[in-house]
Amino acid sequence: MANDPNIQNTPVSIDFGGVGSGNSPLMSLLTADDIVPGADPSYNLCKVIFAYHPLGGKMTQSPVKMAQAQPRQIAVQEAPDAVVKAFETEWSKLGCDDHICNTTTISRMYGIGSIAMGCVGTPSNVPLDMTKIWQAQLYFNVLDPLNTSGSLVLSQVSTAPDFNKPVTLTSSGETFHASRYRVMMNEDPIFLQFTTSAFGYVGRSVFQRALYPLKAYIRLMIANDMIATKLGLLVAKTRPPGPIINRVMQVIASVKRALLKQAQTGQVLTVDPDEDITTLNMQNVDGAGTYARNNVIKDIATAADMPAILLENETLATGFADGTEDAKTVVRYIEGLRMKMQPLYAWFDNIVMYRAWNPAFYARIQRQHKEYMNVSYEDAFSRWRENFTASWPSLLIEPRSETIQVEDVKLQAICAVTQTLIPLMDPLNQANVITWLMDNVNENENLFKHNLELDIQMLAQFAEEQQQQKEQQAQMGAQGGGEGSEEGGQQGPAQAMARKAAKFDSAKLDNSLMKLRTMRLADIEQSKQKGQVPQFANSRS
Repeated sequence: MANDPNIQNTPVSIDFGGVGSGNSPLMSLLTADDIVPGADPSYNLCKVIFAYHPLGGKMTQSPVKMAQAQPRQIAVQEAPDAVVKAFETEWSKLGCDDHICNTTTISRMYGIGSIAMGCVGTPSNVPLDMTKIWQAQLYFNVLDPLNTSGSLVLSQVSTAPDFNKPVTLTSSGETFHASRYRVMMNEDPIFLQFTTSAFGYVGRSVFQRALYPLKAYIRLMIANDMIATKLGLLVAKTRPPGPIINRVMQVIASVKRALLKQAQTGQVLTVDPDEDITTLNMQNVDGAGTYARNNVIKDIATAADMPAILLENETLATGFADGTEDAKTVVRYIEGLRMKMQPLYAWFDNIVMYRAWNPAFYARIQRQHKEYMNVSYEDAFSRWRENFTASWPSLLIEPRSETIQVEDVKLQAICAVTQTLIPLMDPLNQANVITWLMDNVNENENLFKHNLELDIQMLAQFAEEQQQQKEQQAQMGAQGGGEGSEEGGQQGPAQAMARKAAKFDSAKLDNSLMKLRTMRLADIEQSKQKGQVPQFANSRS
């Protein structure tokens, strides 16, 4: 087969999509002479930076993922645990976190981004019946400025109600109802400031102010590649050949170069005293390269209004838990980004509530919890919706020891409030305070492993019985107060009876003693008359 004359040994060419030809999108960014300080990035250029530039994703998507790294803490007061679980299950089923992340990323990339809710079988310009949305087939589409071009230009009439506000959303000829889409802009629009990348008078891309330093960063990448290419170069300073160079001398020189190239650790290479082997001196490269890279990254971070440490991809020196200034700066930036994403979360919260807490789900709740048997679905849904809270956990994660100390202080405060309120309240409110205490104790997982469970109804009944007994004792004390002694003041019936019995016993004892004394005196008189001395004559009467 190898000697077959019909087979021609032709070189095989492989298409790498522009790699090595100098026509890659990132190289076109570097060779674009019209990119100068203050230049506007186009729609296509923003897409190229996000897709190919090493810092494109870190400036747009990485902060959003960092903000969503911790899930929100969902709570519905005075509701069964199944209510929160159903909400979280439906939230994950719809992929709400991913939709919010993509919408925010698009808005940071181009300056504006939109998300639209579609429903199979229902036109996009018709509002959906939220009470029946749990049976509908929903889908969500994230739209970039090219998808919505022409509809999100924004009015520049300063006296109009829709001045610099999005009022309609149209994509591929379909107009969406206002309740079925949300628009998110990166920064607020400026009057008569047209954003090229977003095709309208809207917000701005994070790449707009940082476009020129982003171009300089590519030059640093090329410089790093050149340094890495020359880093292993060996310079051999050999003795020059004599005036007569024959073939033998050339062979010897080539053998030396081959040995030098193949030599490695553990081997010995012999050279003449006049010869020397060194590497390229790159001592000045480190200082200049590091200086240029740090300044370029700082320029990009300043232009994008974000901490430079997020672009450097370096771990914090002491971490979030120690509360250093770098960590606090990052936390403030991420918390601000969470606030900007809050309208999207509120929109999805409403949709998920109607889908998760549907009539079929409420029927199961009524079967499992008897207290909801006489409560209508509308009343229960309204109550759950009003008591719904979603909060972000703190990015500054405290060590476990400090967390336990904080929880201990909270527990002491809860106990103090309970001890103060219980004596001042009626039995029903006492049961409510105990319920509040139990709920707070059960949330303290760092101090208590198992939950505290109390029968609140039995507790309220017991408190009522105790209250009735106290009232009866007070009434009996008021009725028997006039029969008390001068020293004791008012006394109850039981105390009066005991005092009467004590008086009766004392009088009886005095009578007995008087009879005994009389009998003794009579015996003494009889003994004297007979001349006998009784045995108890010497005793004291």
